[in-house]
Amino acid sequence: MADWIDESQEYQLKILQAQITQATRTQPSPSAFFCVDCDTPIAEPRRKIIPGVQRCIECQEIEEIKRKNYRPV
Repeated sequence: MADWIDESQEYQLKILQAQITQATRTQPSPSAFFCVDCDTPIAEPRRKIIPGVQRCIECQEIEEIKRKNYRPV
């Protein structure tokens, strides 16, 4: 008979396997050639390194600052 520790480990393993499956199944959208905010070209190395990139470096930095300082009501 399995004790509660064995059951807990089995449950955690199932959760982990489901998370791995979800993470590997999700495919990012194709990378944009031009920034969605300012229409400047996105560098080829950036598009290769970050799949699904939509913003240039400058606009991405601005977006991250906005998100950091945004507080929902």
